[in-house]
Amino acid sequence: MDCLTLKKSNCKNCYKCLRHCPVKAIRFSGNQAYIIGNECILCGRCFVVCPQDAKQIVSEIEKVKVLFQTGEPVVASLAPSFIANYEGVGIEAMKEALQKLGFSDAEETAVGATIVKKEYEKMVSDGGRDVIISSCCHSVNLLVQKQFPALVPLLADVLSPMQAHGADIKKRIPGAKVVFIGPCVAKKDEASHYEGFVDAVLTFDELSAMFKEKGIEPEKRIEKKENSRARFFPTTGGILKTMDKKEDNGYTYMAIDTAENCIAALKDIENGTVHKCFIEMSICPGSCVGGPVMEKFHRSPVKDYAAVSASAGKKDFIVTETGESELIKNFEIIEHKLPMPSEREITEILHQMGKTKPSDELNCGSCGYETCREKAVAIFQGKASVTMCLPYLKDKAESFSDTIARNTPNGLIVLNENLEVQQINKAAQKILNIRLASDILGGQIIRVYDPCDFIEVLSTREDIRNKRVFLAEYEKYVEESIIYDKEYRILFCILRDVTEEETQRRKKETISRQTVEVADKVVDKQMRIVQEIASLLGETAAETKIALSKLKESIVDE
Repeated sequence: MDCLTLKKSNCKNCYKCLRHCPVKAIRFSGNQAYIIGNECILCGRCFVVCPQDAKQIVSEIEKVKVLFQTGEPVVASLAPSFIANYEGVGIEAMKEALQKLGFSDAEETAVGATIVKKEYEKMVSDGGRDVIISSCCHSVNLLVQKQFPALVPLLADVLSPMQAHGADIKKRIPGAKVVFIGPCVAKKDEASHYEGFVDAVLTFDELSAMFKEKGIEPEKRIEKKENSRARFFPTTGGILKTMDKKEDNGYTYMAIDTAENCIAALKDIENGTVHKCFIEMSICPGSCVGGPVMEKFHRSPVKDYAAVSASAGKKDFIVTETGESELIKNFEIIEHKLPMPSEREITEILHQMGKTKPSDELNCGSCGYETCREKAVAIFQGKASVTMCLPYLKDKAESFSDTIARNTPNGLIVLNENLEVQQINKAAQKILNIRLASDILGGQIIRVYDPCDFIEVLSTREDIRNKRVFLAEYEKYVEESIIYDKEYRILFCILRDVTEEETQRRKKETISRQTVEVADKVVDKQMRIVQEIASLLGETAAETKIALSKLKESIVDE
């Protein structure tokens, strides 16, 4: 059963689920996370840590509503951790609220826990087993079945409290439908895989949603019950607290929680370093009171433990005897064999990630895998990609940006808000006559450049673009652009050396000015010549007129 689903649109490719997954049962494809069903142990860590709520527990609310409509009695089996989830609400108050919702009755799963713990006591008393691992936690069972198949025989072959209670209810109430309610996602898978015990599973979150829909508020009322020792079950060491342990049977009793500690313990057992032990194992921190639904919505380990402890009595629930054969649970090995790469193939993949020597293998864990070699194996198996390596992407991005910065003819300077140089490229060094970048990096820009324009941009938040500036100390002209990045709070300065361009422009201006002056002189000279010619022509014309007039008069006289 797929108890966890993924909202693809919500997945932001942050790898947080993979970093927290104890068995790395997540693969990435197309920048989306996918849960690998035959490797997942349903611990719910990905659901808890996902910052975008991309992981969701499959709801069975509608399934329960259908059960209400069958006409059969529907009995709630309420996990003992409910006392931590519903503060100040006891079993009788919860029963009343559940009956308003549509349940015919409600009982504590702790009744089934009492049946189970008695079977554990018998196993220890028989003394025939070297190591016994409790099998109440379905996630622990899946961990052993999938990751440590050789240790499957060490799992206590007894029903879980949920199953034992479901069987007990169905035995006492013919035709009853059982709905388990608790803080665990794995119980949905257990109920689906082992049919006949429980008909549906709700998380506390789903139950709260049903209460809200109907406007039901459980009354804050707790009734102390002496025969309720099994209420300790949802806490770390809770199983051991309920067991009658004999000190002379040679067994060591220990309680282990969290997936990491369970895995470490299982490795020790696999290596043959642990003997004659009864080990209570829980995947969740603090056991069931730290279940995924509890942890995601209101994690409070000390307060939760105190609530459970205060509700537990000193004596066992009174239960009817059950035949051993009715309580037997068989565990099969769940195969999930994946191809393993050769050393040469691992080396090739490491080279693709830019790791050509051991010192390049940072084992930073940002991709979700503990080591670069683990990541390489995951890439070979199709669970990961080269681009999931943060140092690889960082180096690639820096290499790309550095290539651009190195090869651009423009000077680039990056400053922080204190006007300290954070980065400078070769072109800027050449413009400002700086021999080494280290000579100015971290120093004030005022040492090499007038800071007035930077101060103006910082104060006005208005960029300066393509401003022509003469750098007298360097005898250079530059075209200056200063841009302020509000998000990263840094200043970018782009300097384009326009000294040659400015020199050519000034030469052209000089030539143009000289040409105009020469033209003016030529025009003036021509005007003088014209005036002189005109003057001469005027005198000549007058003399000619006089001469002709006299000639005319003489002819007339004759």
